[in-house]
Amino acid sequence: MILIDDPDDERLAPFRLNERGLTNRAQRRDDGGDGLFMAEGDLVVDRALAAGCVPTMALVDAQRPPALTERMRVLCPVYAGGERLRAAVTKLGMPYTVVALFQRPARVPADELAIACRRLVIAEAVDNPVNIGSIVRNALGLGWDGLIVDATSADPLARRALRVSMGHALHLPHARTTDVPALVRALTLQGVVVCALTPAADAVPLDSIRHAPRMALLVGSERSGLTPAAMDAATHRVSIPMRAGVDSLNVAAVTAVACWQLRP
Repeated sequence: MILIDDPDDERLAPFRLNERGLTNRAQRRDDGGDGLFMAEGDLVVDRALAAGCVPTMALVDAQRPPALTERMRVLCPVYAGGERLRAAVTKLGMPYTVVALFQRPARVPADELAIACRRLVIAEAVDNPVNIGSIVRNALGLGWDGLIVDATSADPLARRALRVSMGHALHLPHARTTDVPALVRALTLQGVVVCALTPAADAVPLDSIRHAPRMALLVGSERSGLTPAAMDAATHRVSIPMRAGVDSLNVAAVTAVACWQLRP
């Protein structure tokens, strides 16, 4: 470990980068794998390593380095500092015992992922990384195979999304598309049953949907919902019956309920 006592040490500059500094818009849209992502906490770092991601540097607690420190030392530079230094560098009030920067892994194109999945979640305009992280955890935990997000949705490898997913975003295959309606139309032509979640009064109840060999769940923005084009392309417009006076659930909660109901 390389001990550091100055939070302004230039060697720690990459840990101070914001999301755009770690990965710009073009890099997030690149399937080839470009830019960096930050893993926070020993569990998330361990899952990043298990997924085969390549670390570039790490920052650990100098007094209580986590057990995976020795593994990290042979892979990348490992810096160590006290709690105040790590809090100042990472902007976290309660800093984790380890944070690490990794190269972003390559991902398969959206059309290839869609073909490979029996159960697929598609997110349109879900721009909150907390919701995306929760959707990832729900989908993987309930046996779904993949996630496709549109160009306006949050990055599954963003810091908050990765924290909320407990690192599972590195184990649930995900892809990005620029045209959700076209993707949904292509899926329906392949025989995939696509269920668009909406609180609309004319939607059919979720528990009335019959299971099919291949299914997809389409969820949208909590503010405006799915676009008409995406909704029209789906097989079914589906709702979760709610108590009178309550319009809908949070999109992450909706995904959990629907993924359980339509689980393989």
